[in-house]
Amino acid sequence: MTGEVKGPSRLVGISIVAGATVGAGMFALPVASAGMWFNWSIIALLFSWFCLYHSSLMILETNLNYTPGASFDTFVKDTIGKGWNVVNGITLAFILYILAYAYISGGGSIVSHTLDVSLGISLPPIMAGLIFAIGLSSIVWVSTGFLGRMNAIFVGGMLITFILSVGDLTTQIKLPILLDTKMSYTPFVFAALPYFLASFGFHTSVPSLVKFYGKNPNVIRDCLFYGTLISLVIYALWMMVVQGNISRADMRPVIDNGGNIGDMVGALTNVGTSSSLAGFINAFANLAVVSSFLGAAIGLFDYMADKFKLGDSGMGRLKTALICFVPPTIGGVFFPNGFHYAIGLVGLCGIVVATLIPALCVRASRKKHGSPLFRVRGGDKMVIFILGYSVVLFVCYFLSIAGVLPVY
Repeated sequence: MTGEVKGPSRLVGISIVAGATVGAGMFALPVASAGMWFNWSIIALLFSWFCLYHSSLMILETNLNYTPGASFDTFVKDTIGKGWNVVNGITLAFILYILAYAYISGGGSIVSHTLDVSLGISLPPIMAGLIFAIGLSSIVWVSTGFLGRMNAIFVGGMLITFILSVGDLTTQIKLPILLDTKMSYTPFVFAALPYFLASFGFHTSVPSLVKFYGKNPNVIRDCLFYGTLISLVIYALWMMVVQGNISRADMRPVIDNGGNIGDMVGALTNVGTSSSLAGFINAFANLAVVSSFLGAAIGLFDYMADKFKLGDSGMGRLKTALICFVPPTIGGVFFPNGFHYAIGLVGLCGIVVATLIPALCVRASRKKHGSPLFRVRGGDKMVIFILGYSVVLFVCYFLSIAGVLPVY
């Protein structure tokens, strides 16, 4: 370990991690865990957080052996070879482009709704999508520091609207519904595990944090810990208010209707006593989309800058921004409904990027470079544990697709 070096505030990094982790996808968590219900949901949350936090530390340990600015393309190729780098590059780019595409295709509605309500201006979907994409892409293009400061504002607003959303619902929680144990819900755990992995998808931000803070592992570790801890608390509270207010049987109509945000908000509004509940939940969802876009975008931006060696000058960042944001912007603006055709593969790609690659890289990195700056606690046993976790996720994913695992 090296002594801590003064630098930018931890708040920037914590905001990037929390923003990348918490997104509108959290509305799918109660649907994915409806079969196993609250007790097993909390256990799955804690287990997933523990595994994915430690796998992110493995990325950090590996990345610290390279010049700040180096991303997955550099250290994956150097540690486990070109073949794995091709696999990682395809899966990583696919995830980040699909996420950027999804947030742009959905983010246009935020712009349209905001302008309509506040100024009475009605924009066509194409124009609204362009404003959303260009506005947020510009934040990423300026600098990581500027993005972090803006994201801190968005995450702060997200936390405030979340507290306002769950405040009323917390008083309405019914323990018999929340702690329902009428039957064994254990078999439903396994099909849901890949969804919990997707809820902690912040790993592409680690190289960006190394680039921003330099080789300062203590600060970056704190950012990863507290950023994911904020996400864990938000998820746990969200699961508590949803599954404490909507019974397991009443979740069935929500699931049958597709389990989207509108259905969930409608179900919660029916049990809440605050007339502004729907507005708070929608505001939270909108801020979550914005902060999640920025979190995914900075990971994509730094990966592409490293991949094509474009540098950090103004022109270099502009070229990187064009590579990163033109394709998903075209998709989000002109093909807004294609996301569902590709999203099924994102979970599989996430297993590769968030568990398998980090464990393989850190094992090879220790043999090649040692761990002069930082070493993940648990040594080689932790590496084997994360590799085992990735195998379990692969098995659960394919058994779920095959219809072998029970789904509520």
